[in-house]
Amino acid sequence: MPSTIEAIYIILIAGELTIGIWGNGFIVLVNCIDWLKRRDVSLIDIILISLAISRICLLCVISLDGFFILLFPGTYDINVLESIMDAVWTFANNSSLWFTSCLSIFYLLKIANISHPFFFWLKLKINKVILAILLGSFLISLIISFPINGMWYHLFKVSHEENITWAFKVSTIPGAFKQLTLNLGAMVPFILCLISFFLLLFSLVRHTKQIQLHATGLRDPSTEAHMRAIKAVIIFLLLLIVYYPVFLVMTSSTLIPQGKLVLMIGDIVTVIFPSSHSFILIMGNSKLREAFLKMLRFVKGFLRRRKPFGP
Repeated sequence: MPSTIEAIYIILIAGELTIGIWGNGFIVLVNCIDWLKRRDVSLIDIILISLAISRICLLCVISLDGFFILLFPGTYDINVLESIMDAVWTFANNSSLWFTSCLSIFYLLKIANISHPFFFWLKLKINKVILAILLGSFLISLIISFPINGMWYHLFKVSHEENITWAFKVSTIPGAFKQLTLNLGAMVPFILCLISFFLLLFSLVRHTKQIQLHATGLRDPSTEAHMRAIKAVIIFLLLLIVYYPVFLVMTSSTLIPQGKLVLMIGDIVTVIFPSSHSFILIMGNSKLREAFLKMLRFVKGFLRRRKPFGP
């Protein structure tokens, strides 16, 4: 029987998992239905669909990993299973972060106005540039995750067979070090988002000075678009600043005392990022927001009709 702490962990992680999969699934469903209706898909829809699918995979693998360690602690004694879980986790995590950086770059190219020939060329080729980044992100995540995880597994399997007395060191320390090094690559999309944020901020300041000079009013459509994009990128950066250090601590949980408790707390915190960000994306996109509000009105009307008539 699980302890009180473990029971609370199961309830919280199950609730977060349900909310996260529902939110990201809603993004995929709405965009796919719209795609089938119009027989066409926009660039922003492709980014959001890719991001939502990667988030669903990330949520599932984080939760599955936590449940395995909590309820079936001997599961990762099977090295092949541990290697597969590590590969899927790394792939889902890196894909999610890279696709989010694609979204930040899309906002930058679509909204910002920077007088530089290279930036102007990027704006003209926005569809090709973003699709190339999306494909490159997928391939980078794939290359980082599966072949390198397989290489680590082979190396440490051989090392383990050669010297069985170092079994704990081989099975625990390299595993944590492997995840730590593999996921340091996630700093690249974070830096790209940071660059996008500062360039958007620079463009907004420049645009504000121009409209002040011409006295056309501060709240024009371009300013509003800048503000929405900056808010979206800031929220992502804040969530990532919380998520990433906790994630790095989780990968080292086997090397510190009370590693199981650290893992449970880490799971609860890390799942917040892909779960909550989906609803921020929904409310920041007019099509998704309209579909979400329509669904809420439908549910409210349905519950009202189902409510029994009383005195």
